[in-house]
Amino acid sequence: MLKMESVTKTYNHRGPAVTVLSDVTLEIHRGDFVSIVGPSGSGKSTLLLALGGMLSPSSGRVELDGDSLYDLAPDRRASLRGEKIGFVFQTFNLVPYLSALENVQVPLFLAGQAEQHQKQRAAHLLGRLGLGDRLEHKPSELSVGQQQRVALARMLANDPGMILADEPTGSLDPDTSAQVIAFLEEMNQEGRTVVMVTHDPKVAQRAKRVLRLDDGKISYERQNKPLVSVA
Repeated sequence: MLKMESVTKTYNHRGPAVTVLSDVTLEIHRGDFVSIVGPSGSGKSTLLLALGGMLSPSSGRVELDGDSLYDLAPDRRASLRGEKIGFVFQTFNLVPYLSALENVQVPLFLAGQAEQHQKQRAAHLLGRLGLGDRLEHKPSELSVGQQQRVALARMLANDPGMILADEPTGSLDPDTSAQVIAFLEEMNQEGRTVVMVTHDPKVAQRAKRVLRLDDGKISYERQNKPLVSVA
């Protein structure tokens, strides 16, 4: 389970302090699929980064399966992220000089996996995402949708139980967007927890639960009856 208790995040750079999250409390249970919506600047991405152990709150507590993330030493927190959480970003963050296969191998390499296992696992995941014939292509040789699928494969490399996705369809055409959401639904049906930031109401509707942020606070929560996947 992922849990936030009274989390506030305030930035104090230049000028007056800016509060991006304000006393947020929520619980996300194993196997849930949650969409986080809200206007630009409402704190959606900040919330996701704090949930994932990548952005320390100014106050409050974030727990993952009973571990208080920000009470852990940084190296232990990074290790826990690598074991349990997979991240998907709108910008993909692929290494431009590595092939699709090598990009997916990166988290396996960092986890100390044997090279042969790295290649087999990466090839399997890329094949599952319809990229079995693109293993040696670099990001610049792939379409935007194919790059996103490489990023999805890399996210799954260490078989995380939780997926955090920040606008995973934001730069995609409608058909590719539908494919990505269908894949996240499939991951959820296999038992993974999915938390997704999105500005698209149709994409949000595909989740089991929708949380709306306004001015750093959860303004409402809604249970969905997800649409049948058409991808």
